Amino acid sequence: MNGLEIDPFIAALPKVELHVHIEGTLTPALRWKLAHRNNISLPYKTYDELANSYKVTYNHRREVNGDNGAPTFLEAYFAGCQVLCTEDDFYELAMDYFKKAHEMNVRYVEPFFDTQAHTRRGIPAEAVLNGYLRAQQESVGKYSVRSNWIFCFLRDEALEDGLDAYRAALPWARTRDGKGKGLFHAVGLASNEYNRPPLLFEEAFRLAKEDGLHITMHCDVDQKDAVEHMHEAIFDICDGAGTERIDHGLNAIDREGLIPGLKSRGIGLTLCPHAYHRRQATEVLFPKIRRLWDEGVKICINSDDPTYMHNVWIDGNMMKVYKYCGFTKADMVTLVRNAVEISWADEGTKTEILKELELVIC
Repeated sequence: MNGLEIDPFIAALPKVELHVHIEGTLTPALRWKLAHRNNISLPYKTYDELANSYKVTYNHRREVNGDNGAPTFLEAYFAGCQVLCTEDDFYELAMDYFKKAHEMNVRYVEPFFDTQAHTRRGIPAEAVLNGYLRAQQESVGKYSVRSNWIFCFLRDEALEDGLDAYRAALPWARTRDGKGKGLFHAVGLASNEYNRPPLLFEEAFRLAKEDGLHITMHCDVDQKDAVEHMHEAIFDICDGAGTERIDHGLNAIDREGLIPGLKSRGIGLTLCPHAYHRRQATEVLFPKIRRLWDEGVKICINSDDPTYMHNVWIDGNMMKVYKYCGFTKADMVTLVRNAVEISWADEGTKTEILKELELVIC
């Protein structure tokens, strides 16, 4: 948190989170517990060693940043996934996140998940999907947190593997025909995007749209071909219709035409400031976010993978823009309102949160 403490206004503010990877909320405590429960060997002799391993800044992309001997973020992320084996494990992971969300006054979330990272380890897709579905259903009554989930294609895996995973998961979707179980209502992209542009997954996006699902996609910050990926996402994907949202997308400021494209097509950005702050100086990063705001791009603030990013959750990310972007209290309310408006929550949920925001004293 760079010495920042969460302001009481930020702590109390009702929140909506549209960019959080559920496996990226796996705490050291739960990882330790599940490793022992499932007889999974960890490369740490003690819990303290495991907890300390989370405190580093991982090499974000070896392909881009070179090899400094440190593990990459994705290596650490997928190593954590190894302890998730049973339906109860996935349920517990999600319920831990929902509990944390409730404590931060998060009202609605759209978590990212995938099945490929687990089925390739021999875990049945049903274990993943049923665990998350049970948590989705129980979190409303227990924690007053509603959720609609986003199925991700792992973009560094073959398209056909992703399509197979999607077809297997489809009975758990909220499809146009109304026959699905309702866990997820959208698809997106995750994992390493190096040399894996969005258009490689055009067939997957078309199929999802035919099934009545929403479309979002990651365009990570300062990666190889970042602006080209942004251009594809805005103007080319889905037969030129473009994506509905972009996750990250900070590089929209780096090419003329991208910001007007976002605005004319109503595409919102789900920004995760601390994820970028790990690699960019304060005086470099936050003016970029402020420029998107001043240009009228609809942005919202999220956490990404908080346990692997120094334990900075959505409240910490919001505190950073409140401090370093010079946002007012009214601006912070607008950021949450943006999240509500670009979410795919039902109208009742949106109306309820918007009414609550009207009562916030600025």
